[in-house]
Amino acid sequence: MSQVISVRDIQEMIRDGKNLQNLPADAILTPSARELIQDWESGAGKAVVATGAAAKPADKLAPPAKPLNSKSSKAELDAFFASPYAHSLKEQICEMGHRLWKRAYVDGNGGNMAIRVGEDIAICTPTLVSKGSLKPEDMCLVDFEGNQLCGTKKRTSEILMHLQMMKKQPKAVATCHCHPPYATAFAVVGEAPPTCMLPEYEVFCAVGVAPYRTPGSADMGKLVADLTDQYNTILMSNHGVVTWSHNNIEEAYWRMEIIEAYCRTIVVAGQLGKPINTFTGPQMKELLNIKQSLGFVDPRYKMKECELCDSGDWRPGASCQAPQTTEPTIGLDPEAEAAVKAITDQILAQMK
Repeated sequence: MSQVISVRDIQEMIRDGKNLQNLPADAILTPSARELIQDWESGAGKAVVATGAAAKPADKLAPPAKPLNSKSSKAELDAFFASPYAHSLKEQICEMGHRLWKRAYVDGNGGNMAIRVGEDIAICTPTLVSKGSLKPEDMCLVDFEGNQLCGTKKRTSEILMHLQMMKKQPKAVATCHCHPPYATAFAVVGEAPPTCMLPEYEVFCAVGVAPYRTPGSADMGKLVADLTDQYNTILMSNHGVVTWSHNNIEEAYWRMEIIEAYCRTIVVAGQLGKPINTFTGPQMKELLNIKQSLGFVDPRYKMKECELCDSGDWRPGASCQAPQTTEPTIGLDPEAEAAVKAITDQILAQMK
């Protein structure tokens, strides 16, 4: 199996004086690792590695030394919310919001995001603000019951869903919800996209479908949260898409780009009048091995290779080539059969 190399691996290699040219030929680099290698070779990454900080700006700022929660004092929460670290997270949310709006994944004031920043607190987007015009000062701090702790604007009306996801899935660091048109079309028909066609989709996304409930309701949040153990990308029937990441808000946003591009591609491919090529079982298993090494959830890890590309009504499902066992035939008891016939005849006679 190909080795997945993260930005931390590259940092350790540089500190140990190892040659970055000696990476395995079939190694798979994460985007951050590839970016750090490029920075290092150009000379821009030396200060980053020397300080032990990662390549991304937000990671250069340390989180609070004392972990915070909803029971922390108002002064502590206010100080945190005004800190450079919190400001960097607010800027990340704004950047992702601007990307969502530019790609037409949101309309009006639609869409919302959240980042876990403590045991039971999160920074989130406000309500009634276009994601295309988000500013750091618009952000809100809430506890996991939805109570607003900091911020001048009111928190998003759909925050309960994000918080229920974080409570149900302890690994969830960031969540992102929006309405990308092609992926939302699948949500409207209540159907997950067919699988085994593009590697990026298979590695980064595991897609489930939640039934429709009123947006912002506790029922909606619960139905979505119940799927987070196995899926990191969830189609909300007749509504939109929500994703979560155990790394950062940008990764949660990436899943939006990936599922939308995938849905658009397969819709177009279905119009070409040609059979759609799909991965073989072994090819799919290799992608899932990479996915598992990255720490992403997926319900298919324990499936057999022949079960991995069953896409329901989209095309014939795969079937395992296992020998079929024949159930033993249970013979009828002649005496019991005669007794049943006699009773039946008596009932019919009485009815006449």
